[in-house]
Amino acid sequence: MNRKTFLKQSLIAGMGFAASREAAFGRSAERVGTQLSARISDVETFVHPKALFVKITTSDGVSGWGEGDHDNTRVIAQIIQQLAKPILLGQDPFDSEYLWHEILYQNEDLGLSGALSGALAGIDNALWDLKGKLTQLPVYKLLGGAKIDKVKVYGSFGVGSGKKRISPAKAAAIAAGFVEKGYDTVKLRMQIRVLDRNPDPDPTLKFAEAVRAAIGDQVTLFVDFNNGYTSGAAIPLIRALHERYNVALVEEPVHYKDYQGLQKCVAVSPVKIAAGEHDFNRWDYRQLITEGQADVLNLDAIKAGGISELKKISALAQAFDREIMCHNARPTLATAASLHFIASTFNPARVQEYAGTRPELGLDPYFENGLEFSDGYLYVPQRPGIGLIPNERMMKKAPIRNKQGRPSPFLRTPSIVTAAVSVGIY
Repeated sequence: MNRKTFLKQSLIAGMGFAASREAAFGRSAERVGTQLSARISDVETFVHPKALFVKITTSDGVSGWGEGDHDNTRVIAQIIQQLAKPILLGQDPFDSEYLWHEILYQNEDLGLSGALSGALAGIDNALWDLKGKLTQLPVYKLLGGAKIDKVKVYGSFGVGSGKKRISPAKAAAIAAGFVEKGYDTVKLRMQIRVLDRNPDPDPTLKFAEAVRAAIGDQVTLFVDFNNGYTSGAAIPLIRALHERYNVALVEEPVHYKDYQGLQKCVAVSPVKIAAGEHDFNRWDYRQLITEGQADVLNLDAIKAGGISELKKISALAQAFDREIMCHNARPTLATAASLHFIASTFNPARVQEYAGTRPELGLDPYFENGLEFSDGYLYVPQRPGIGLIPNERMMKKAPIRNKQGRPSPFLRTPSIVTAAVSVGIY
């Protein structure tokens, strides 16, 4: 082949490649344009005794899934269906910041915290999943994408309360199990709570002693008081836990709204004090920081308004040099949302909460995939959106158990939820 023929054929091939590339790009742009012009066409809630899942679908059939607050799931579902859904229908899912505030301020007389915030969390997390799927990007990329692919987690478990409280020996075995799986930090949750404040006899030191003996001296130990003490009782206990069992962090030593009592604990504590799982928005956290003076902030992706609000709170925390340590006791969509948030956050703590897969909750059958865990780390999902694939077929067909032990359908619609409540099934 002479040089003239070679150049001619190369030019023809190049023109063909450019034309095919332009056509492909045109199709891609057209597809993206269609997706970006989608509007919200439906909002569904799936109510489980241990979880609330929200599905938001667009006019082109793409759906995003999020998890809302797991406390009082039927009430949260009603807020979403009756108050939020009318605002969401027909809207652009990329207007999520506007929609978040529209829902909040149209219903602010319900209170800016609690149930309304838990409902907003489910909606906001579903919208982020939806936006990720529409753009074919994992959520952490849309949030600013940190240069990490895995998050170190600590093993977290509760001992129960009253007659359901496990023994110190059982707690020690659970803690040792976390260490065997590769965790280098364990948190003992005492679950004392306000109704049993300042218990007598006090079980905390016995549990800490048993757990420390089981995990050895090299594993970091946290203890969560779960609001179980007044500041006067909490302070000497914090000191004893640090001196005797080298506890490195204490969480929620006093009632979650006792910011003055919390500040007293922080002022004299030899270890870090964490709090925040019962704070639900940027205004709550401003008070927690400025009045409570907590060292570490426990943000919850399914309680504190969802990923969007968590980003605002983390910016506030950064301005006050506070670390973010996500509160997270739910193993599926809540954990996935937390991972994307942490992966896009500048001020996370070294380790984040993870209670494991928690098979006792019965949520595994409702998802076709799981999160990747290895040697004390959870890997940030790389699929478009939040990264988990709900098994909607299982959600629709699988029975859940009511208080009388009779099977009833996985609740999906407001009419079913209302009927179930009105006839006393639950």
